[in-house]
Amino acid sequence: MNNKKGLMGMLKEISGGVCAAKGFTAAGVHCGVKAGSSPDKNDLAMILSERECAAAAVYTLNRVKAAPIYVTMSHLEDGVCRGIVANSGNANACAPLSHENAEQMCALAAGATGLKPGDFAVASTGVIGQELNIAAIEKGMPALAESLNSNGSDAAARAVMTTDTVKKETAVSVAIGGKTVTIGAIAKGSGMIHPNMGTMLCFITTDCAITHEVLQDALHEIVPRTFNRVTVDGDTSTNDMCVVLANGMAGNEQIEWKDDSYTVFYKALHQVCETMARAIAADGEGASRLVTCTVRSARSEDSAERLAKAVVGSSLVKAALFGADANWGRVLCAMGYSKAPFRPEYVDIGFSSIQGSILVCEKGTGLDFDEELAKKILTQDEVVIDVALNEGSHEATCWGCDLTYDYVKINGDYRT
Repeated sequence: MNNKKGLMGMLKEISGGVCAAKGFTAAGVHCGVKAGSSPDKNDLAMILSERECAAAAVYTLNRVKAAPIYVTMSHLEDGVCRGIVANSGNANACAPLSHENAEQMCALAAGATGLKPGDFAVASTGVIGQELNIAAIEKGMPALAESLNSNGSDAAARAVMTTDTVKKETAVSVAIGGKTVTIGAIAKGSGMIHPNMGTMLCFITTDCAITHEVLQDALHEIVPRTFNRVTVDGDTSTNDMCVVLANGMAGNEQIEWKDDSYTVFYKALHQVCETMARAIAADGEGASRLVTCTVRSARSEDSAERLAKAVVGSSLVKAALFGADANWGRVLCAMGYSKAPFRPEYVDIGFSSIQGSILVCEKGTGLDFDEELAKKILTQDEVVIDVALNEGSHEATCWGCDLTYDYVKINGDYRT
């Protein structure tokens, strides 16, 4: 799955989010899931396709799974779906009547759209352990269904935000078999984010004609290389899921095998997921900058990934970057406890941003570097930690953010 540069020439970034693909509408409204929430804050979302979709999904690896996860697993067991209904303000996890309320959300969505409860995936995000205000959702569902439109992606994206400070939305188009295929997405994620389906909800729509089996294979390959390479705070949520719906309305010949058409689709889907993963990392709770770590010339992609994850997940590295301190020793220290094989005496470490780049460690030994230049580099909105192992030909990139005072403030009174 190489030649990313060639694909970028074919890919076109477009507007529209989950409504960019043919046949999809979306909406978001305020219904008051969380008591005392602002009427200006949407908290109920829906995405709907005109046609039945091939569906694929990946879920949290946390052993404690919220009820919507189990309900969605059941509803997507046959590999088809028509829509997604989601709320913010309450996780509907480890709470009274959680499973019943998740099923009821689907039933309410079905009643408002003339479909069946099993046609919907369901998702929730918010506080764990509190009973879901299903009465508010029941009251708001008719207005939600009536609001469905081809420009509704923005409202839906905002409806699933919790501590997110910005909406997360993207869309791309690409030519497959002489037809224009579109893939769009919205996502939420800011805290409780750690690799292995790091905490987030991501809903992806496409008008590509592709089988459920092939779509599932693609998603299972892409998620470990995108969303699972994001960490903000080391916590993996109970509610994470990534769902893809493909309605086939682009009119391309159905992708049934891993042929050239599949390769193009795979790379486009990868680009969408990577964009969302980076957006989640950049919007980490309290974060002031996106931190990217690329480990190169490793013995294997797996070892490179483990090392990069350890670096972006280190609280000491994150704190140093908040202070724009080029404390490269913390980078090497994090690598050392990652349990990935490498030779410390071969390692080169550098920092880079739009302000330039600087090498601070060569062959495992610190260099006499320009501290002022390093500070200038590390004060930018995106900082890259470049690690060269000089042992092989593999590489991996992971994303995180710095650790600020605001992270503690946000999570110190999250329930209130």
